[in-house]
Amino acid sequence: MKKNDVIIVGAGIFGLTVAEKVANELHKKVLVVEKRDHIGGNAYSEKDKETGIECHKYGAHIFHTSDEEVWKYVNRFSEFTNYQHRVYSVHHGEVFPLPINLGTINQFFHTNYSPEEARRLVAEQAREITKKPANLQEQGISLIGRPLFEAFIMNYTAKQWQTPTEKLSPDIIKRLPVRYDYNNRYFNDTFEGLPKDGYGLFFQKMCESAKNDLDIRLGKDYFEDEELKKMTKDGMLTIFTGAIDRYFNYKFGTLNWRSIKFEKEVVKTDDFQGCAVMNYADLEQPFTRIIEFKHFHPERKNRENKTVIFREFSKTWEIGDEPYYPVRTTEDLEKLGKYKELSKKYPNVLFGGRLGEYAYYDMDKTFRSALDMFREKVVPFFN
Repeated sequence: MKKNDVIIVGAGIFGLTVAEKVANELHKKVLVVEKRDHIGGNAYSEKDKETGIECHKYGAHIFHTSDEEVWKYVNRFSEFTNYQHRVYSVHHGEVFPLPINLGTINQFFHTNYSPEEARRLVAEQAREITKKPANLQEQGISLIGRPLFEAFIMNYTAKQWQTPTEKLSPDIIKRLPVRYDYNNRYFNDTFEGLPKDGYGLFFQKMCESAKNDLDIRLGKDYFEDEELKKMTKDGMLTIFTGAIDRYFNYKFGTLNWRSIKFEKEVVKTDDFQGCAVMNYADLEQPFTRIIEFKHFHPERKNRENKTVIFREFSKTWEIGDEPYYPVRTTEDLEKLGKYKELSKKYPNVLFGGRLGEYAYYDMDKTFRSALDMFREKVVPFFN
């Protein structure tokens, strides 16, 4: 194994961003090890062999940000499309726009409220809860009122967590956005889009920019390589983007996550649902949503009369599953505090990304966290 200056465990957004910065700005030799057979982490996408449609293997990943530095950074590696994400929800056989907006409210109540009338209605319905909410259901009602909460949030959330909302913590939802106009863009950020040629080529260009200073080893498990672990033990800077509890062999117990499984289907139709993402708010459907990938790139010419859909099911995470959403109960946060305290004994090991920090990050926040770590911890380490 050739001489390296840095080991990065994980070739997702966080790991590759730090790797690119270290190689191009510090001119250090970087070794990235990734146990999967591809780079890009959960943002990885690939073309379906039967249809040629680009599919996001681990669920829909839409890039959006109001962080100008992050936007400039990602544009170094790809031109972005002007895609704007819009989501719809099926409730009792009827399709409504999300997030809840004036269109949703007027359609749901079969009326034509003005923005001010809709605002007064929601405020009045939210007054039902007069004490501090004791669970997620009461929290949701206190924010948007019972009718809208029960229609669009309650059963969808119960499916996500596989637990009735009256048994979930109120801390899970701090706020529920309601727009009192007809804007149904899902995100409010300044910049939004998708890499023009897909995430696969985007991450490939990130790696190519580092030229000979970046070595990526796919299909390699850090924990099964004694030579790599010895390098870390001997003081080489190691940036670990896997789960922090796994790094310490679950010394204080596992941190809890929600996981997802996908059911893929190639449907013989030109257009299955007319949009990229359709939520299913009722319990009659066991899945939470359906993703139809051809709608992410309407500018592309895809094969006619065939489309690819993913049905998305929430599941309880177990060791071996892909972790998606941190549960972050009080018990989890106590464990996390112990792991962070233990990590201080290893100054040459830095933990980053959603797994390493046990945090739910949108894509732009992952880039931001990686750029911050590079400036605040990696550069000082070598200086």
